[in-house]
Amino acid sequence: MSTPDVPQQPQGHTVLSVLRGAEDWLLRRGVEAPKRSAELLLGKVLGLGRLQLYLAHDRPLDEPERAAMRGLLVRRGQGEPVAYLLGSWSFRGHELAVSPAVLIPRPETEELVSLALEHAPQGARVIDLGTGSGAMAIALAVERPDLHVSAVELSKNAMALAQANAVRHGVADRITFHAGSWWEPVPVGECYDLVVSNPPYIDPGAPEGLAADVRAHEPPLALFSSPGDAASCYRAIVQPIAARLRPGGWLLVETGGGAVAPTRALFERCEELQSVVVRQDFAGLDRYVEAQRRS
Repeated sequence: MSTPDVPQQPQGHTVLSVLRGAEDWLLRRGVEAPKRSAELLLGKVLGLGRLQLYLAHDRPLDEPERAAMRGLLVRRGQGEPVAYLLGSWSFRGHELAVSPAVLIPRPETEELVSLALEHAPQGARVIDLGTGSGAMAIALAVERPDLHVSAVELSKNAMALAQANAVRHGVADRITFHAGSWWEPVPVGECYDLVVSNPPYIDPGAPEGLAADVRAHEPPLALFSSPGDAASCYRAIVQPIAARLRPGGWLLVETGGGAVAPTRALFERCEELQSVVVRQDFAGLDRYVEAQRRS
């Protein structure tokens, strides 16, 4: 290939020369973190980690390997998230399969798991509403074997991925999956000590700040609230909370942008909840809202 839209790989075709050429090509296309993307993509092609790549810096690539790398680079240059190209992503050190059916797990959500672990008593019953890839539910089950974890997901494709991830991490027998929307598929009478969720909170009519690659490639079902109502999903979570959260139990959610204030106000208006607090993420942004069920 010789068109300017296809990455040209230098003579020699060694690991190091291909890495440098790929980084430069991605940089010229405005791709975020081009060096890291180049390393991850070549690592996928060759089955090598970052350190192994540099230890094998003079290893030549054969034509099938170069073709595979070119294909991945073109897709990355078009804005496709590197996590989808890799097919997996790390969350709290747990490698999870991901696809365009689910949001890519983010560091901010890792902190939500940390908050959940702080609030979860020994042997607690925990539910993750809108589990996506299963990231939070699996992290909780792996890191706290004493917990009894449930997870709810509306998307069939996301549910299949979450269940496969649970099998991968050996916790499939300790997570109860429910297919459906929010509380609807959870049997009547089931009550929890801790409810966690990272629901959609971006108003589709006001998506300012949403990265172009996220808008183009990540699932709208997991991104967008009801039009004009950034707190719509939080309302669905809170409405039956008296029947779902045990007295003294905690509700922890991730949010952001224009959804923080209405979510906090929603929690404060709920007579069943108290001790409503907004916490910041590692970047200093309001990100999490927590509340406790009145005793």
